[in-house]
Amino acid sequence: MSFFDLLYADRSLIDEPLRVRRAELLRVAGEAVVRGVEVAAVDGGVPDPAVAQRVLDEALAAGHEGVIIKSLASVYAAGRRGADWVKVKPVYTYDLVVLAVERGSGRRSGWLSNLHLGARDPEGRFGEPGGFVMVGKTFKGLTDDLLRWQTEFFPTIATADDGYVMSVAPEVVVEVAIDGVQRSSRYPAGVALRFARVKRYRTGDHGKPAGDADTVDQLRSRLPGERPSR
Repeated sequence: MSFFDLLYADRSLIDEPLRVRRAELLRVAGEAVVRGVEVAAVDGGVPDPAVAQRVLDEALAAGHEGVIIKSLASVYAAGRRGADWVKVKPVYTYDLVVLAVERGSGRRSGWLSNLHLGARDPEGRFGEPGGFVMVGKTFKGLTDDLLRWQTEFFPTIATADDGYVMSVAPEVVVEVAIDGVQRSSRYPAGVALRFARVKRYRTGDHGKPAGDADTVDQLRSRLPGERPSR
């Protein structure tokens, strides 16, 4: 069991700043306190970024998704964290291929919305050699302009349509930002995207062929215990 805050000891601490609450927590719980590092300010009153980067790197190496940065002057507040309590985690970008698209609902009714995303599988470890394997879905990051474009374009390369999901030829590359990956039994490669959102389509001046999309091994290399892909 681990502890990260203390609201009452010999007296109520709820209105005390985190600096005081944490000192009391360390006195009461000792080694059971969640590890934390106080980053001192340097020239100009700015905390040393090198120390913060080291803490983040160590957290990621230990398999955590990131760190929480808290103001030592902040008092406890239930509910939303606000500016005094910020989650920091890395963002990774990958070029993936659209395998299918779902028809939207609600405000997106009449538009093609949710994308089925695939990574390249050059060795055919999870399907046909040189093919693509599905690793997730997303509708996040799609602007009205992108929704309009894909609603007009994807029917021109459709290979199947059941009225809800339209399968398309695997030739459109989209740049996707993710917070990481996780193991999943839902997808053939055993890996799924975490918090995927669209950044841009790799068409026109930013064009990229599907044969140059990122591979499933590149995604799997981010799983804990997996060796980095070559």
